Amino acid sequence: MKKVLSIVAIAALTAGFVACGPSKEEIEKRDKEKADSIAAVEKQKQDSIANVEAEAAKAAEATAAAEKAKADSIHMADSLAAHAKGGHKK
Repeated sequence: MKKVLSIVAIAALTAGFVACGPSKEEIEKRDKEKADSIAAVEKQKQDSIANVEAEAAKAAEATAAAEKAKADSIHMADSLAAHAKGGHKK
């Protein structure tokens, strides 16, 4: 009799645990939300990397423009100095 009662009790507890667990739809919904969240984080990461690369490119262009302006200024100053001395640069 004890064995029968033990088996019935275990069966009842097992049925209770299975009945209280999440349904298949809930599990799929949770997995989809997790995948969507991971995708959103990856998109933000890629956008952030793209923004940093764009800023670096702008900074490189600004540096190149400043160097060109500096070289043009030096060339103009040298030309004016040579002209003031009476010599002509070709």
